[in-house]
Amino acid sequence: MPESIQNIGSTAAADSAATSDADLLAQTAIAVRAAGSALRERFGDVVRYQSREELMRALAANDDTALGILRPRLTALRPDARWVEDELAGGALPSGEWWVVDPAEGNVNHLHALPEWAVTATLVRENQPVLTAVHLPLTGETYTALTGAGAHLDDRPLHVSRTTDLGLGIVATSQARPDEDEKVVRRVGSSITEMLLDALVVRTSVPATLHLLNVAAGRIDAFWQFAGARADLLPGALLVAEAGGRVSDAEGRPWTPESESFLAAASGVHADAVATLSR
Repeated sequence: MPESIQNIGSTAAADSAATSDADLLAQTAIAVRAAGSALRERFGDVVRYQSREELMRALAANDDTALGILRPRLTALRPDARWVEDELAGGALPSGEWWVVDPAEGNVNHLHALPEWAVTATLVRENQPVLTAVHLPLTGETYTALTGAGAHLDDRPLHVSRTTDLGLGIVATSQARPDEDEKVVRRVGSSITEMLLDALVVRTSVPATLHLLNVAAGRIDAFWQFAGARADLLPGALLVAEAGGRVSDAEGRPWTPESESFLAAASGVHADAVATLSR
């Protein structure tokens, strides 16, 4: 991304484009709800697996179910937009429009009959996220954000918390992926230790998107992660930015999908969170 994502809400698009994108967001929200309904029908008992191969097949079955609904609907909305095929991929995208979709964000939770999972779809235009829709099928909630038009839970505007004291704040982190590099794993562990010293409460769980929804809604005050993919950070990054929060890397520099760390926080605790994570 050529610009910091925290500035993406500062300039509204032209009226015609904004109207078009608003309509597109509404249709994207309908698509993620439909995919979420299909995944909800598959949710229930713990899915047992005895090998990594069995696990991957079970994960792929959920992905395929949701993608079978999302791909034709989103392709019809933007026929020329390309798709990010690898949901674990990071880095900058080539020029043009791209759908960055996680058909089952928190897929492993779904398999384990845990409630923390969602369906996400984000449209990226010239490496800037334009709109995102995140649906939580078990609660029926849909979170949306449109560049320059704010973030919403269904029809209710979202705002980050007004907390100004990290020592009174709830913060969270997540594991970007299994089998992470040992250096990253140790950095995650030390960052949790530092946050335990400075924040009121530290939450650790997957997936990242659900923590970021809570930052955007003002329920928790900061979220950080080391490493990560476009699909698990872009939706929440846009939601937090449009809800009035700050998005950067862990050192406070502008965040892009190429960054090695990520921080999204209420403005009042962002600087303190950076200081904690930079120790």
